[in-house]
Amino acid sequence: MFARWAEFLVRARWAVLAAGLALVVLGATWGTGVFGALSSGGFNDPHTASNAVRGQITEKLGNQDADILALYSSPSATVDDPAVKAAVTGALDRVRGRAEVTQVISYYDTGAPALVSADRHATYAVIRLRPGTDTQKQADYRAVRDPLVAGAGVRTDLGGVRPFLDDASKRSAADVQRAEELSMPVLLVLLLVIFGSLVAAAWPLVIGAVAILGAFVVTRLLTSVTEVSVFAVNIITLIGLGLSIDYSLFIVSRFREELRAGYEVREAVVRTMRTAGRTVAVSGITVTLALASLLLFPQGFLRSMGYGGMAAVFVAMLASLSLLPAGLAVLGHRINALRIPLPWRRGTAGSDGGAWARLAHSVMRRPWLYLVGVLLILGVLAAPVTRITFGGADSRVLPTSATSRIVDSRITAEFPATSTYPVSVLATGVDRTGTARLVARVRAVPHVTGVGVDAVQGDVALLKVAYTGEPTGTDARAVVRDLRALTPAPGTTIGVTGYTADLVDQLSGLGAKLPWMAGFVILVTFVLLFLAFGSVILPLKAIVMNVVSLGAAFGAVVFIFQEGHFASWLGFTPMGFIEPTNPIMMIAVLFGLATDYEVFLLSRIREERDAGADNVTAVAKGLQYTGQIITSAALLLIIVVIGFAAGEIAFLKLIGIGMVVAIAVDSTLVRALLVPASMRLLGRWNWWAPGPLGRLYVRYGIRESIEPAPPVREPTPVG
Repeated sequence: MFARWAEFLVRARWAVLAAGLALVVLGATWGTGVFGALSSGGFNDPHTASNAVRGQITEKLGNQDADILALYSSPSATVDDPAVKAAVTGALDRVRGRAEVTQVISYYDTGAPALVSADRHATYAVIRLRPGTDTQKQADYRAVRDPLVAGAGVRTDLGGVRPFLDDASKRSAADVQRAEELSMPVLLVLLLVIFGSLVAAAWPLVIGAVAILGAFVVTRLLTSVTEVSVFAVNIITLIGLGLSIDYSLFIVSRFREELRAGYEVREAVVRTMRTAGRTVAVSGITVTLALASLLLFPQGFLRSMGYGGMAAVFVAMLASLSLLPAGLAVLGHRINALRIPLPWRRGTAGSDGGAWARLAHSVMRRPWLYLVGVLLILGVLAAPVTRITFGGADSRVLPTSATSRIVDSRITAEFPATSTYPVSVLATGVDRTGTARLVARVRAVPHVTGVGVDAVQGDVALLKVAYTGEPTGTDARAVVRDLRALTPAPGTTIGVTGYTADLVDQLSGLGAKLPWMAGFVILVTFVLLFLAFGSVILPLKAIVMNVVSLGAAFGAVVFIFQEGHFASWLGFTPMGFIEPTNPIMMIAVLFGLATDYEVFLLSRIREERDAGADNVTAVAKGLQYTGQIITSAALLLIIVVIGFAAGEIAFLKLIGIGMVVAIAVDSTLVRALLVPASMRLLGRWNWWAPGPLGRLYVRYGIRESIEPAPPVREPTPVG
């Protein structure tokens, strides 16, 4: 199949390149319009008990969410000063009656003391927007943002859910731009060092640009049928660029190897596609399906990351298997053009000498030493995982300079009688007496600091409950659980919702879905690796190795982000727990990437074995030929990820640093040492499969063996 595809690409190379150019133009014009079609929310499960209660509140009482918290303050005057009052009420009057706004609640309307700070130099107003999608609500917020500014010596800061999402969206876009600006020059320099040729070094970046723009086109198409989060752009850029470089590096290196062996251009392209092309196809499908596991979760944020990641990987794979071979067929030996003289370059990957050859033979001689030593190191790195604690994200994921975070912090510190994110209790079937009794019962719940009756209509009452600590903390979650445990009076019902209730339901829902995700990823990995290599042992071992790499990454995440080590240096605020969607994202992405490197290594080992080498020789040569490529690909991917880890959004920083650790550990300790050592010890059992499965592989396996073909010798420069 891959040989016939390669023959077609050689014949139709100009048409394929023209199609690729058309995709780039489409992506750069229409595809980039995806930025205006992305949503800012999607963090909650729409099917939880908390969300159901929120829907009942909207149905019975209208929107009661505090979409915007407008904080007004003056260092020299109190809120009772006529000038301050005039400035604040003037700003609020400008948004009253607008189509976007359903309600404005302020101290000057209600006289509520909870809306005034302890020193009386600040007050805040609650602005509720009309019901709608996250995209519509963000547009409504942007429409009323400027009119809410008081002026006249009164400072205005906007916080709450909508300003928080707006800040996160803007800083996320800035992080993407900064990551590209930081990583691209470094990537080009490293590719020049790796290839020693400007033409060869340019191709991975070209394929990366195609993958990103093509993924934008796919994602914009998806926005016409479902909501996609703005954070999908981050994973599109990261995964699209990273895997394009991986795949291009692998294919271009193999093509140059075939040219050095003396094969003419057409045959070199065919042989490259039958080996490296087949490997890229297996890897791309595996990574795509690993990211598809995110679609099992109901949260729009996770699903969006799945959509974006799948689109980026799939387009990167297709571009690497079509545009790149077509370009190689056109260039031929000119792939080595514009050579960069690098005096320290010695030999090539796979040569009989060199560091990788020496390492391969060392591992083959002392497999137990390497196996036990690496496992001990990985055990130490993974040890902090035993202390992991899960919680929810809040405005602290933003930098301290973010306005929405400043508002949350000031309201918490300066307004002791209120809570930025109160717990909402909806009571139905109650009269005034029943409401008073319920308020008394709620006040008696541990960690509750205040209870207010926010709305009453007929036999429906809405209570707002303040509590000690952060909205994502253990006290707040205990309040939600205790409120839900209250036994309602006969004929009445009690429902609990709010930011903290969403978190409690989210943790429960994610915990229920996680085993299904893990099972799906493991099954997909096992089936594809079995079809690729015809062994039951190798897929099982690959899964174990992937888990080992993930353990080291999670250990680093807990040590740094939960426990706060290096927090000041890295520029984030430790919250004492890990937001659960972050490890889920890491599992999907890193399991696929780890399998990617496993496929690179095992494919070459299988190729050597099919050529007649014994197990020790095949493993040694596989490491010898692919070790430099795998570590080079990992280094390039780390550069891409570091660009994102340097951003301002804490959870993207967490995912980035976790990925850096996992990639570094996986490409060095695991793939270069642990995998070869274990394969040396397993011997012929590496390739074992029971009879029925062996026959299944013979019939349906994704084969890569190359019929021996004498090279057609041509005078060719050594690349």
